[in-house]
Amino acid sequence: MIFSALICFGLGFVLAEKPLKQEKLEFEGVKYRVVKVPAKRLRLAWKGADGKPMRSFDLVQKHYSGQKRKVVFMANAGIFEPGGIPSGLHVQGGKLLRPLNLKPGKGNFFLKPNGVFAVHLGQAEIMPSSQYSAYVRRHKKGPHAYPIRLALQSGPLLLHQGNIHPAFNRGSKSRLHRNGVGVDRQGRVVFAITEFHAGREGEVNLHGLARFFLHLGCQNALFLDGDLSQMVVNPKEKTESNLFGAMLVVTEPVVLGE
Repeated sequence: MIFSALICFGLGFVLAEKPLKQEKLEFEGVKYRVVKVPAKRLRLAWKGADGKPMRSFDLVQKHYSGQKRKVVFMANAGIFEPGGIPSGLHVQGGKLLRPLNLKPGKGNFFLKPNGVFAVHLGQAEIMPSSQYSAYVRRHKKGPHAYPIRLALQSGPLLLHQGNIHPAFNRGSKSRLHRNGVGVDRQGRVVFAITEFHAGREGEVNLHGLARFFLHLGCQNALFLDGDLSQMVVNPKEKTESNLFGAMLVVTEPVVLGE
């Protein structure tokens, strides 16, 4: 029945979203957790009501609980600087909070090409950072409003149009706990993270992570971070976490009586 998918709020009805599901997959001997999310449901969370970076999953849950929303997904949203400041571009709720960073430097973020993950009108795209300004101009309709709802910059870019980053070495010994984000052929946002095992040196190198996103049907994918990375789906209670910069979040309205 059609009403089984409706939730009543006051005098109105809200169409309930399908619950998020987590898959556990193994590819080339590496175990992963994978979640596929409609782009329209994603949010970026960085600063709380006090203007300070929230940094942890439990504070994000507290923040949205105050808005009568339940957090059903959280993941770290890219590389950051001391104090939880995103290393590059950060667009949240249609507002540019941190500019695009095209400077040279050392470390994963600066391994060019790095990339941008962006959502415009419910459509997700991943592109080299050098193409982001043209992407904004293409979607800009008026002189004032920022045209992109959500965007983050991280690096390196794992895949671009089906091609693995040219600097990656298939035989690299740098095998770590890692996570990334891709966009599949159906336009869904695909999050993948290696299963973390305490006491082990790691799981996958960057070339292997890129191959896994190709296996998942993604032509474009972006590295998010390494050993600190975490991802939770449908948490039942307050969730402790490492300290991050921004976080990718999916929420849904709190249902009375839950």
